[in-house]
Amino acid sequence: MVTIFKGRTSLQFKFGASYIVIILAVLVLLNSYPLLVSQNLVFRSKRTAMFNSVKVIETSLSGLARLTEENVGQALGGLRETGVSRLLVTDTAGRILYDSRETGNARGLYAFYTEVAQALSGNDAFYCRYDSKAFISRSAEPLVYHNQIIGAIYAYEYDTEQAELLQSFQQNLMVISAVIGVLVILLSMLLSRLFTRQISDLLQAIRSVREGAYSRRANVRGTDEIAQIAAEFNSLTDRLQTTENARRRFVSDASHELKTPLAGIRLLTDSILQTEQMDPATVREFVTDIGQEAERLSRISEDLLRLTRLDSDAMESPGAVPVGPVLERVVRMLGMVAREKEVSLSWEADPQAVVLATEDDVHQILYNLMENAIKYSSQMGFVHTIASVEEQAVVIRVEDNGIGIPAEDMDHIFERFYRVDKTRSRQVGGTGLGLSIVRDTVVRRGGTVSVSPRAAGRGSVFTVRLPLAEGGGDA
Repeated sequence: MVTIFKGRTSLQFKFGASYIVIILAVLVLLNSYPLLVSQNLVFRSKRTAMFNSVKVIETSLSGLARLTEENVGQALGGLRETGVSRLLVTDTAGRILYDSRETGNARGLYAFYTEVAQALSGNDAFYCRYDSKAFISRSAEPLVYHNQIIGAIYAYEYDTEQAELLQSFQQNLMVISAVIGVLVILLSMLLSRLFTRQISDLLQAIRSVREGAYSRRANVRGTDEIAQIAAEFNSLTDRLQTTENARRRFVSDASHELKTPLAGIRLLTDSILQTEQMDPATVREFVTDIGQEAERLSRISEDLLRLTRLDSDAMESPGAVPVGPVLERVVRMLGMVAREKEVSLSWEADPQAVVLATEDDVHQILYNLMENAIKYSSQMGFVHTIASVEEQAVVIRVEDNGIGIPAEDMDHIFERFYRVDKTRSRQVGGTGLGLSIVRDTVVRRGGTVSVSPRAAGRGSVFTVRLPLAEGGGDA
């Protein structure tokens, strides 16, 4: 629990830190970009207004060939509103001839301003800055008479109204940003907590399954990606649970099946050893029974090894295998067993029935199905096998008129160690693995296998469909 808590806290911290960095970046942008744009707009408007004010003064002085304090004062004496805080007019030496400021007038002094120097050099000059209290603007233009510079006009403005508006705008932005920041941080913390809780639930479920609790499920609701991962995880654990149940049942059944012949062998050997005087015929009978149990034990072991190879996908590469020759050989091998039970074997195979598998696969499928049919057939019965080509597939049907399979057992007949009649199955020497081997072999070769009751009376029909090999089925 401590590990989970630490992991969850670390995850929350990482997500929280990422959100905070993003939020801070957005808020900084929100509080800087609009202010910069507003300042630039004010600067441009100030430039236009200052140059317009200077042009008005320039127009008033345009008829003067030479600037003096008297004629400049007379020319500008009628101006009541210049639109600027201070206005200066200088001669070519920079000496101030006119100053709009009434107190602290600078007439007769020299204007040591950069803008004045630029104007006397024949250039228009403008400067504006914002110091959080006011917009300070300075502008200067040369006065020209017959293409000769006769002086300069200098305008100065100290605007606190625009600065107050900008400060008010900045304060409003800060308040809005603070509210947005708090809301976004709270929302991000909530979402982060929900997200990390989902991750934590999923991690707990994964750890539980890793420790063997396959029944554990991740309780994550919703339709987001985490919920989809949890749904896939639950589906995986369902399969693991099914596989684990099958494995345990298989181990239990395999242990039981192996224990039965071993117990029989031990009982027979103990009987021989504990009996001091036993006639040779009885000893021979007991030894024969021991041999049969050993043979049965060997068949079970071989079938288990084959199923293990099938489960591990340790199979040979498939090739084109004609069914007819393999079927003929299987009929020949099972002929003696069929004659002992007075069961007739018959078969027919289309020469074009060529499957994509291995010869051992086809042999195992045919042998197990036909041997199973013979074992459960009564005397004077029959087993008929047909191999044909249907719709780019090879279809193998094994039909018998034996005891048949009850309807409730049809869905379980291919399960490992499943028997319809366990007593009768052991009497006929079955291991309960033959049909499982058939099913696994067919499925791994891309085919299907099914069983159905025989239509013309009692008995069963096993149908196998395998892929037709390339070139098979051609005339």
